[in-house]
Amino acid sequence: MKVRTRSSAVIATFCLVASLALTTASADEPGARRQVAKVALTNVATATNPTAGAVGPGGKVWIAERAGTVRVLGDHGLGAPVLDISAETTTDGERGLLGIAFDKKSAHFYISFTNLEGTSTVDEFAVRHGKLLTDTRRTVLTQTQPYDNHNGGDIKFGPDGYLYIALGDGGSGGDPHGNGQNLGTLLGKLLRIDPHGATPYAIPRDNPFVGDPDARGEIWAYGLRNPWRFSFDARTGDLLIGDVGQSDWEEIDWAPASSKGGENYGWSQMEGTHPFRGGTEPANHVPPVHEYDRTGLGCSVTGGYVYRGRAIPDLAGQYVFSDYCDGTLRSLQMRNGKVTGVNDLGVNGGEVISFVQGGKGELYVLAIGGTIARIDPA
Repeated sequence: MKVRTRSSAVIATFCLVASLALTTASADEPGARRQVAKVALTNVATATNPTAGAVGPGGKVWIAERAGTVRVLGDHGLGAPVLDISAETTTDGERGLLGIAFDKKSAHFYISFTNLEGTSTVDEFAVRHGKLLTDTRRTVLTQTQPYDNHNGGDIKFGPDGYLYIALGDGGSGGDPHGNGQNLGTLLGKLLRIDPHGATPYAIPRDNPFVGDPDARGEIWAYGLRNPWRFSFDARTGDLLIGDVGQSDWEEIDWAPASSKGGENYGWSQMEGTHPFRGGTEPANHVPPVHEYDRTGLGCSVTGGYVYRGRAIPDLAGQYVFSDYCDGTLRSLQMRNGKVTGVNDLGVNGGEVISFVQGGKGELYVLAIGGTIARIDPA
């Protein structure tokens, strides 16, 4: 599902309780020093290759499983599937059911998956009284994929009420078709559409490339390799993207809530802050706010969320993320779009494939082997 595929049967052992040392100022309290926080991972359910999650009606967390099922997390684990499209997708390569989202009023539910031909597909269902109306299903957007990796697949509604869709560069390695910098394709991009403005969707008039005859109007940002997971800060509206690297560097990109879009994150001229294979840095390149090399730190960044829960006050305002190959949970302390501290949270989630933000801001960690764990105070 990410850059590298490792056996989903192997899950790293959790180190459930550890210290979180915070030695620099947080975004919420500039200049302040915080006490050491203790965090733990509490296993709350087991799924079959969970890939994504979203908060739905009543504040309940819905979980997507890679083969094509969606189940709701309750007090006693996951319930029976509320949706099953397993006959319509495949788990070849990095394919499958890759993302789910609800609109602001939980009146519509969206799924992002690769169909049997490998085409990236976003479908919509109406929701009534907390239940999917399967007969209302319609396809919102499709994008042909030339290879079976780098599908992206994450979907989120932004603070503006529009649907954002992350698509990778099309796959293989090294962006052989130059999709990352090509504004004429949706591949290697973050899209922004209005699924309710027209059939099948409308393009917001303030998207950055509307009116450009050489660009697709759906594009919000470009120069992305495989933006596997992205999120919006629930308090500020800032955008953060975990973009999986090629050979050497993993990166996290940031844009303020005030952004008008159009950011070029550099791929495939750049890998992080480094020219890729002799590439030249684009004049409009927006460098990542954080990057790390693969020497002992993993091989495939898994983007997460800015923590806005109440259970762990010393984690407030920090961006929590991990790596599929390493599994260690880490956080970034940020101020005005700059990283002021990088923290090892001291717990390991296994092969971390995704994070979910619950209705009250608490975070869940999904491991591809099946574990769903909540980040708790120790």
